Amino acid sequence: MLKGLGMGAADVVPGVSGGTIAFIVGIYDELIDSIKSINMQSLKLLFTGKLRAFWKAINGNFLFFLIAGIAISVFSLAKLITFLLETEPVLVWSFFFGLVLASTWFVSKDIKEWNWKTVPSFLAGAVIAYYITVATPAETPTHLLFIFLCGAIAICAMILPGISGSFILVLLGKYFYIMEAVKTLDFVVLGVFALGCLLGITSFSRLLSYALKHLRNITLAVLSGFMLGSLNKVWPWKVVENGTEQNVLPQTEVAEGIALMLVGFFLVYVLEKVSANKSNN
Repeated sequence: MLKGLGMGAADVVPGVSGGTIAFIVGIYDELIDSIKSINMQSLKLLFTGKLRAFWKAINGNFLFFLIAGIAISVFSLAKLITFLLETEPVLVWSFFFGLVLASTWFVSKDIKEWNWKTVPSFLAGAVIAYYITVATPAETPTHLLFIFLCGAIAICAMILPGISGSFILVLLGKYFYIMEAVKTLDFVVLGVFALGCLLGITSFSRLLSYALKHLRNITLAVLSGFMLGSLNKVWPWKVVENGTEQNVLPQTEVAEGIALMLVGFFLVYVLEKVSANKSNN
């Protein structure tokens, strides 16, 4: 549940991916495999009343507590995170910059071999993520069908390290619309959005699970590139020019910002060491 709380907190912030947090805390593969297990075979167990077998087949305890943590975090932190992004943006982005930078390093360390396949994959991931961060947000409708589509697209980004589902919502012009629905408990909008998420994540997880099992080095290279490219979005010091954000050199709260970057970096380092020790034991 604590790991879910961390993922939920990250998913609320445009530019930070819950998938990155899942990688940091060592549950990424289990998450993808558990989501993939929700299929026709497991659903057949549910609809025929074999609840215990269904729960075991989908790794129910893991998913239940993880989703509970994500939900608690999103609903409790939506107001706080949006408030902090408005009042203390440099400090918030500095902390997450440290998190993402460290995550890029540790995920790339899992790549067993750098060669003509993994290097271009890494560069492609970095370029794609960078392009996403500089794309201009669109003006889009509030029709429920479009909200459903937004959920299906955003959830795929949310489980990819380095690509922020929240930022995809920004590009689709629906981040503040969904955040407002969370804060005001608009269950119609949230329900339609959740259905879109369910469709998107159950279909996309199969592709991702296959890639991690059969093309692991290439997949990790792409994911590492995603995280590196996303650093452009989480750079703390920005100015607004002609209605768009531009990164600038550190100007204000420099010491505090660097300190929080280090906190974020070493938090990932500690979590990585803890996960490695557990794996060895």
